[in-house]
Amino acid sequence: MRVLIVDDHPIIVSGCAAMLAGEGDIDVVDARDAETGLAVFVAQKPDVTVVDIGLPGVSGFELTRRILAADPQARIVVFSMNDDPIFAARAIQMGAKGYVTKNDDPYLLLTAVREVASGGVFLMPKIANQLAFEKSGGGASPLSVLTARELEILRMLGRGLGTTEIADATQVSYKTIANSCSIIKRKLGARTPMELMRIALEHKLT
Repeated sequence: MRVLIVDDHPIIVSGCAAMLAGEGDIDVVDARDAETGLAVFVAQKPDVTVVDIGLPGVSGFELTRRILAADPQARIVVFSMNDDPIFAARAIQMGAKGYVTKNDDPYLLLTAVREVASGGVFLMPKIANQLAFEKSGGGASPLSVLTARELEILRMLGRGLGTTEIADATQVSYKTIANSCSIIKRKLGARTPMELMRIALEHKLT
């Protein structure tokens, strides 16, 4: 089985690669950003792709979208520092088959990779329980009103990018991004870009 890891943290990549390669039947390749990750995906055709959300430039959400546009059958596991269940929900809605957080047992990533490679879906029990709780009407995240694309834009605003830079990175028009920013402000009750940046930082989107 071939696994592609797209993550910009060398220590995390090396640790995950060693764990997966130690299984004996897993060949690991890696990339450090979305653009390179997509190129490696197309060239290597991995069985499973592990994608970090917090990549430099566009996020793992956008990379997931681009990979699935290139191959709708791609099997993707999102691997993130963020344990807010809304990120797991949006990842699955976009077509990812698994979601694992980096601050839990690293062997859960191995479990997720094997489950997804076999055609299944993997959510950590804690996140699955939180999602079920939110669906029942309890304790929904303030970010639950945002789409995956809106989360992507909010993350980039949190990193200090302007509207033009976000439009260039996401390959959509300036007008579309400006309109999306207005919608995000309305949804989150924010009045200025600085307030959106604060919300992004508070929710560890950057």
